[in-house]
Amino acid sequence: MTVFDFIPYVYALIFAVLQTSVMAGFLIVYLRDRKWLCNRQGKTPVKQPGQERVLSVSLVIPVHNESGRMKSLLQSLLKQDYPAEIIFVDDRSTDKSPSMLSGFVREAALQGMNGCKIVTLTENPGPNRKQYALSAGIARARGDYFLFTDGDCEVPPGWIRAMARRMGDPLTGAVIGPVLKKKQGRGFFSLYQCYDQAVRYNYLAGPVGLGAAGGGFGNNLIVSKAALEDAGGYDAVPPSPTEDAALISLIRSKGKFRIRAAALPDTAVETEAEETWGGFISQTLRWNNGGLFSPDPVTRFNYNLLMLFITTGILAIPLLPFFPNLWPMPAAVIFVMIQNTAAVFSLFRKKLPKGGFLNSGYLLTMLFTPVYFSLMTVMGYCKVKVKWKGEAVV
Repeated sequence: MTVFDFIPYVYALIFAVLQTSVMAGFLIVYLRDRKWLCNRQGKTPVKQPGQERVLSVSLVIPVHNESGRMKSLLQSLLKQDYPAEIIFVDDRSTDKSPSMLSGFVREAALQGMNGCKIVTLTENPGPNRKQYALSAGIARARGDYFLFTDGDCEVPPGWIRAMARRMGDPLTGAVIGPVLKKKQGRGFFSLYQCYDQAVRYNYLAGPVGLGAAGGGFGNNLIVSKAALEDAGGYDAVPPSPTEDAALISLIRSKGKFRIRAAALPDTAVETEAEETWGGFISQTLRWNNGGLFSPDPVTRFNYNLLMLFITTGILAIPLLPFFPNLWPMPAAVIFVMIQNTAAVFSLFRKKLPKGGFLNSGYLLTMLFTPVYFSLMTVMGYCKVKVKWKGEAVV
């Protein structure tokens, strides 16, 4: 047996170890989150509503032409039970978003929610327009903690309280929370978006458990003002297609504050699914490029390593008829996806479309995911342009 024959086995072993480590990190996140909220018997919350210290929270929400998808968010915000300043950043909207936001502020005031305001942008030079909008909102925020979500999301009742609770430790600089796609429509496209989103949270939360946080969903993220100031302020976040990941990496790199991840349903935000494959590809390509070309070297190395393992395993498949000894490489990819699927079902089953682990639809998504990830990676390395809401993102 030649050295070449050993390479596929070494690849499979290293990939399996790395993936198992990520899954171990995800388990650590889950156990920590459960332990923090529950007593040793796992039944009674540590602190009941009204007993915990009330933190000064500012919720910042960038909005750009979201009138068709914002109704659910506004309704869910009215159901919150935690006092928070709510800041909408109307980023040059040309639809009915401004009137919807004004109507929400009036309705919220009638319910005693007087800390709502609208920041209107008439121009946005970018380069990352969402990042610029967030910066404008943060500049107007008065809270000691900044909570973020997007206009196309729906937050669970008690969400603000749930995220604020997890900032109880002064050394916690940021907490990322799960974001899942809404179950919309039937067929493979809808199913795949739900599955894909849950798998991505595996890869975000796992490194957090291992102390190597490098990303998170910006539409379910809370950051302490102290941690942000220690990092140099929000304007110190380098421009990135994924400004949320860049922010988390920056806080982690300073070493003073910890990054945590939430894993329980009280923090799970749902977001609208994309309506077309084109929109979905544009969204996931932006996320993928954010990892591949992250300004943080640790995040960039970890993400490129993962994507290269997946991509080389997939590219080995068409070579199997000529080089049968490559079989451990695609076999390792399948092993990895089985682990991911098991983790997804163990935590997010109720949020996913119906169907068991062995449902034919989920088997197809499990096999399709590494192929799709590989496509995104190749497109990223080929410098395919990324867009956010029809506008180019640097």
